Parts: sequence; C-alpha cells; structure tokens
Amino acid sequence: MFGINENLEFIPVHVAILVVSDTRTMDTDTSGKTLGDRITNSGHKVFERLIVPDDKEAIREAVKGWIENSTVDVVISTGGTGLT
Repeated sequence: MFGINENLEFIPVHVAILVVSDTRTMDTDTSGKTLGDRITNSGHKVFERLIVPDDKEAIREAVKGWIENSTVDVVISTGGTGLT
C-alpha cells in the first residue's frame, strides 16, 4: 500500500522558506522563488520567504522564530556553504 491515499482529505501546510546567502536579494534569488512556486502550485501555503546572510546567529534566529510560531508547519532551507 504505497503511494497517496486518494480517499484522504488534502490538508495544505504552511511552509517557511529560508534562503542563506550573502549575495542574493528577493529579485535575484531563483532557488527560493522556485521553492515558493512549487509549494504554491502543490496547493500548500508559503508562510514567509526570508533571505539571511551566511551567519549562524541570523540563521538560528530565523528558524527559532518559525519554530515558535504555531502557524508554521514546515521549514525548508536552501543556499549557503553550510553552518560555519
């Protein structure tokens, strides 16, 4: 019994997108935009899309805020060179 059970009600989730980059802006961020488009096209909701510098504290603060927000169901991150 693998796959999607079509008998279940679809429940959209609220997704927060974190883009880690020292160089991208909302206008030049293609990965975050692609994620947002795919999330929306799948019937889910983009709660927020943030771009933060590749800085451990900035990343931590963004994720911590979303974890504490009961509206956010999923956090997806992209970019960066890793937590340094």
